Order: sequence, then structure tokens, then C-alpha cells
Amino acid sequence: MARALRPSFEIGSVRVRAGRTQALSLPITRLVTGADVDLPVRVVHGREDGPTVWVNAAIHGDEAVGVEVVRQVLAGLDAKTLRGTVIAVPIVNVLGFMTGDRYLPDRRDLNRSFPGAPRGSLAGRIAHLFMTEVVDQCEVGIDLHTGSDRRTNLPQVRADLEDPRTRQLAEAFAAPVMLHARLRDGSLRYAARERGAKVLLYEAGEAWRMDDWAVLAGVLGVRRVLAALGMTDSVDEEPPAPSVVSWRSGWVRARGTGMLHLEAGLGQRVEAGERLGGLFDSFGKRVRLVHANRTGVVVGRTEAPLVTSGDALVHIAETGDDPASPDVPA
Repeated sequence: MARALRPSFEIGSVRVRAGRTQALSLPITRLVTGADVDLPVRVVHGREDGPTVWVNAAIHGDEAVGVEVVRQVLAGLDAKTLRGTVIAVPIVNVLGFMTGDRYLPDRRDLNRSFPGAPRGSLAGRIAHLFMTEVVDQCEVGIDLHTGSDRRTNLPQVRADLEDPRTRQLAEAFAAPVMLHARLRDGSLRYAARERGAKVLLYEAGEAWRMDDWAVLAGVLGVRRVLAALGMTDSVDEEPPAPSVVSWRSGWVRARGTGMLHLEAGLGQRVEAGERLGGLFDSFGKRVRLVHANRTGVVVGRTEAPLVTSGDALVHIAETGDDPASPDVPA
């Protein structure tokens, strides 16, 4: 006797049959030209039962790395063998992405607008659409990001490491570092957690750049999470090194104005007080030295050549077993 197929998966006005992959568009707004702006979505609805997971990128319109991560992950999924369902949204901030702008045309940060409202601002409407059509149907989400404001990030997962299930997923992702990151009101991670989802936030690379190393780490991490959830077979690779765990991090800030020469690279382990670089005037005279303000791993750094007093220069994740209150922004 033939086994009954899973029910179709409903999203928007579309029903995706089990064992199928289908692209669709969720309406957002209409431009002054009369052209429609839609949220692009692809659903991979497996034949076998399993979890429902979303993967999204480009909530900030200048973050391209995650879009490529989603593309490569989708290329490796087959609905005929997938156990469960994957909802992929490669570009959430469609309007910002088309212009390379981090924010929406009304200058709102979409990742401070969740869960949104159906009759709110443009950001609120996009957030509401994403929550109702995507998040509310999923148990796990992976939110892909890059550094901002001329900063680059070491591949890292930010998550609630005090939640056992979330920590298991973060460990499965196996980024070089996983940080216990505080939640921010209005963020997708905060709103999704309130709806019961387990969320990993991946940070890697620099805004509006296609850093291959950041893409590769993201693709492998997402594949490992899907395998850990039993949705796919295990990734064929050498076992990755366990993630360095950090419960607190902070930025070293400029104590003067000048041309910045950083000596500290991403992933470098540093000791409190260690020299990280220096500030120089336009004739090469040293103005200030830059020193580490804590012991840990460099997980982010500015790429700006000119900095002013108070600018964030080097992001250091402390290492150790002390689960102190973290100060990592979501």
C-alpha cells in the first residue's frame, strides 16, 4: 500500500506539494511607476516529515554575503529527499538591496521594526509580512548578516546560549566563535523568540562585499544545522573544530583622531593591554597606540582608514566559562 504524501505547504496564496520546490512572491508595495515590489521566497517542501526552518538574508540592504549563502544552500537541497520544509528568503529588504542601502527608503532599520503591523510604516509592514507568512510557520530560523559601517566580522553565531536547544544548534553550525548575545527590541531574533522559534544569527564579512570565506563558512554552517535537525544527511567533511564560546564582548574605541593602522586580524587571540595598532597624522607622526581592553578573540574590526575619537576599532569576544551578562548587540 502506497504511503500518503505530506499535506501541501501553504504560504501566501500558494500551496506547495510535498516533494516540490517552488518560488513565489509575497506582495509588499507598489512604486510610483506602478511596478510592484514583492518579497522573493523559495519553499523546499520535502516528501518526508520533519521540522520547518527558515533561512533569510539582507534584512539590511547592503549585506550581500547572506544572499549568496542562501543561493548555495538551496542548490544543494532536493525536495524529494528533504525531511521537513525549508523556507528561503534571500533578500528581505528588497528596496534597500536594489540601491545598496542598509536601510529602507524612509530611513528605518528593518531589524528594529519587528514584529511590525499590517497598517504601520513600510518597515512595519514588511516585518509583519515576514512574521506571519514565514516565522509563524517555523520552529527554527537562521538570520544571515555581515558587518556594518565599514566593519568586517569573523564568522560567528550570536544566539541565546542559555537555552539548551538553541545552544545545540549553535554548536552544530560550528562557526569559529559563538556569542551569547543580548536581544534587542524590534529585532527579528527577539520577535521570533517571542513566537517560540529558536534563532541563530550569523555574522561574517563586510557590507556590500562578497567575501568568499564568509560565504563558505555560512553555507557549511547552515548545512550542518539542517543535518543536526535530521532534515538532510550529514555534511561530508572533516569534523569542524568546536566553536570558541564567549559570554561577553566589547569594542576597543579610538582615543584620538588619525589615520588607522591596525595590526590585529580577525580570529587573532589577544591579551588585555596588547598592542593592536596605532593612529598617525597625515605626515606619519604617531598620535596614539591602540591596545586591547580585554583578553579574547578578535571577531570584528573597522576597515575605515580615518577614525575620530570614540570610533569603534576592534571587537574582542572574551573567552572563558563565566556566563556574565553579555554586552553584544543583537
